[in-house]
Amino acid sequence: MKDKVIVITGGSEGIGAAVAQEVAKRGAKVVIAARNVEKLEAVAKPIGALAVQTDVTKRGDNERLRDRAIETFGAIDVWINNAGRGISKLVSELTDEDVDDMMLVNVKSVLYGIQAVLPHMKERGHGQIISVSSGLSRFPFAPQRSAYSAAKAAVNLLMASLRVELKKQFPNIHATTVMPGVVATDFGNNAKHGGIDSRKMPDAQPVAEVGTIIADVIEKPRAEVYTRPQMLQLAAKYFSTDDVSQIEAGFVR
Repeated sequence: MKDKVIVITGGSEGIGAAVAQEVAKRGAKVVIAARNVEKLEAVAKPIGALAVQTDVTKRGDNERLRDRAIETFGAIDVWINNAGRGISKLVSELTDEDVDDMMLVNVKSVLYGIQAVLPHMKERGHGQIISVSSGLSRFPFAPQRSAYSAAKAAVNLLMASLRVELKKQFPNIHATTVMPGVVATDFGNNAKHGGIDSRKMPDAQPVAEVGTIIADVIEKPRAEVYTRPQMLQLAAKYFSTDDVSQIEAGFVR
């Protein structure tokens, strides 16, 4: 971890800020990106990180973020696609604008990040791209997060496809997908159309704990990581059953 250059989008709060703080403790050189400059600087200054104002929904901003990181530190070892946003709308209520927004913020931003940094990593022959997805990409715990869940499922398959693409020619470029559950952040408050405060939900995972898990997977790369073991156990059960509707019945409130 020491002296690795780590770029984190959505680094001004929540999971992104927690990861930045944890990897900085472990000796990494940190670059954090977000739209809100004041929040970004508040996270960056105490840990000595480089703050780069960035709108990840714009391809050019991702490329500019890459260039700033390389100009400052000489290289990028890890790129973390963390920026994203939820939604509170059932499938039956979704508009075109809702779906387009979820795909732009949660999927295209990831694609832009991958495509910005990948040529650099290929040139160096090593690196790691991490995308923060969600447990909701695998299980319909929260039907009101419909388009968000669908977008994160798309992220999972982008990352899996990237792993297969890189495996033969670039085995030392790792592509990791992280799937948190409910985390004690402002995610719920920031959801499009409003939402429940995630920090008030039962058993919300401490954000520092998620930051530690992501830092650990930088030190020991893996393809996929659930931030809670119960989700891995549920995945094994869910995807091996003949009729997932029987399991989904337990999600209905």
